Amino acid sequence: MAAEKAGQAALVERWRGILATHARTQCALDRALHRHGLCGSDFEVLDVLAGTAAPDGSCGFRVQEISERVHLSQSALSRLIARLEKEGLVERAMCPEDRRGVRVALTGKGRALHGEVLPVQRAVLTRMLAQ
Repeated sequence: MAAEKAGQAALVERWRGILATHARTQCALDRALHRHGLCGSDFEVLDVLAGTAAPDGSCGFRVQEISERVHLSQSALSRLIARLEKEGLVERAMCPEDRRGVRVALTGKGRALHGEVLPVQRAVLTRMLAQ
């Protein structure tokens, strides 16, 4: 019983350590990216879109595919995408295979900004997480 309690306490402490590392890293990312007009979530969406083709090989990603990779709710992601679209960084289009779906892709401006801030984001991750 005592060993089980000790194991649970250690597990909780490990969890709290993960949360603290995440919070510190997210704050550092937000500070560094703010100089470029972005926050961490903005960059994550740009980074997903700048990656390889969507799982089905098409151009751009469905909003649902993005939400699974950036861990935002559908509504929060929709607002973020609308803001990025207004800033000219992404564009939305109807899915040709499913008229109810929406695909999101980087614009040239979005791709250029991603390339500019990618080294900044990677440097923060290296500083915060490489131990």
